[in-house]
Amino acid sequence: MTLDDIRKRLIDNDALFNNIYIIEQSFDILPNDHPHFGAAISYQDISELRKDFLDQLIDTVVDWVYSSEKYDDLKKCFISSGKSEAAAVSQIIRKAKQKFRRGNDTLLIQGQLGELLLFHFIQHIKQAVPLLRKMPITTSSEHERYGADAIHYKVDGKNNVIILGEAKKAYTSKYQFSAAFEKSLESILDTYLNLRDELNLYLHEDFLDKELDLVAEKILTNRLPNTKIELVSLVLYNETKPIKLTTEEPKYPEKVQVSKSLENPLNFHIFLTL
Repeated sequence: MTLDDIRKRLIDNDALFNNIYIIEQSFDILPNDHPHFGAAISYQDISELRKDFLDQLIDTVVDWVYSSEKYDDLKKCFISSGKSEAAAVSQIIRKAKQKFRRGNDTLLIQGQLGELLLFHFIQHIKQAVPLLRKMPITTSSEHERYGADAIHYKVDGKNNVIILGEAKKAYTSKYQFSAAFEKSLESILDTYLNLRDELNLYLHEDFLDKELDLVAEKILTNRLPNTKIELVSLVLYNETKPIKLTTEEPKYPEKVQVSKSLENPLNFHIFLTL
């Protein structure tokens, strides 16, 4: 596959990222050859756009579950069974939401939120398309699965780049960033070391087209040449610093690259390490 082939398969998630504020910063920590990213829900004046953010995120569930090719096939199938186009689309949305693991456990819900956000961040920042996903555990929906939460793919020159992503560290309690950051790094390294032993836990269906399906098969059977693996860890935590400023005008040091105008310290952050 070529770089253009990958770009054509990236989803359009600009509407979601219109409600996310991102900064890019380099730190004197490993990995020091890539920038690190911090993100938060956007504000308009002093109003946090949390509902707008969640609405946009929920609207992307179908993108997370089905490729455009699979979506078109399902819609044609449902229309041929006697449904209107609108009814067919409603059924696809309902089927997509059923793919999420069910349960009332808070950690389970947080895990699903993290996986969906990881899906978007890897595509938006790393420009890599989803390739493999862990099979759901059917014996108990209350148990989280081990291994990477996402495996994405992109082409970089002659290299086939595999991106392993995790988003397990989502905290609803008060500020626990330091603990979350440490655990996320330990976890993603364990995932890297155990990847080959756990590839049988992954599947490639529904959200892949035929060409990407072939790439997935080559990864599973170790036939993909010039393979390079990169690690991504997504950490979600609650920020407890109170908001004291009153406008959107950014006031960050010059070395911090700000991708959206916003100055407020927010109470819900996403810290994405690359």
